[in-house]
Amino acid sequence: MTQGCRLYLVTPPRLDPAAFREILAAALDAGDVACLQLRLKDAGADDVKRAVEALMPVCHARDVAFILNDDAILAHRLGCDGAHLGQSDGDHAGARMLLEGRILGITCHASRHLAMTAGELGADYVAFGAFFPTDTKETVHSAGTDLLEWWSEMMEIPCVAIGGITAANCAPLVRTGADFLAVVGAVWNHPDGAAAGVRAMNAAIAAA
Repeated sequence: MTQGCRLYLVTPPRLDPAAFREILAAALDAGDVACLQLRLKDAGADDVKRAVEALMPVCHARDVAFILNDDAILAHRLGCDGAHLGQSDGDHAGARMLLEGRILGITCHASRHLAMTAGELGADYVAFGAFFPTDTKETVHSAGTDLLEWWSEMMEIPCVAIGGITAANCAPLVRTGADFLAVVGAVWNHPDGAAAGVRAMNAAIAAA
């Protein structure tokens, strides 16, 4: 599933799908991106559907997987490539069956036990974090690079590192075994635009 460490983009928590299409296209054209996770805070199903219909074709045209946050049933219904679920986002085993042949990622915070459980039920990747302070969501769990090192030595299931990751601080995560770096602000809030953010992250991954 992975070829070295790759970039995993997470959308801003609020966006206008029509306007964001061009921003997303420019970002994906700027360098290697493995997938895009649509994560819309407090959005209703209709708003999510509109965003999926606007943005998923942009990703698919560039061979980038499109993953929906929090809702496996909606991801299945809308034809997404998969879903990313938190620990409180429904029945993980049921989601695994529903999304047969598609991607299922599970948030495991800083817990080896949660990660092992996710792996046993067939998750395609586990997500650890937060590794650094982040403004995107409240940091309740903090993870260290020892977790990435342990997982990469023990398991073949890929792991995603998330939480405050930037081009300036990502090198230790790459070196200790992260298969993907999930970023929000490092790309969408880059002072020179999202395309520059993707280029900077890919350069930092390559240099690590």
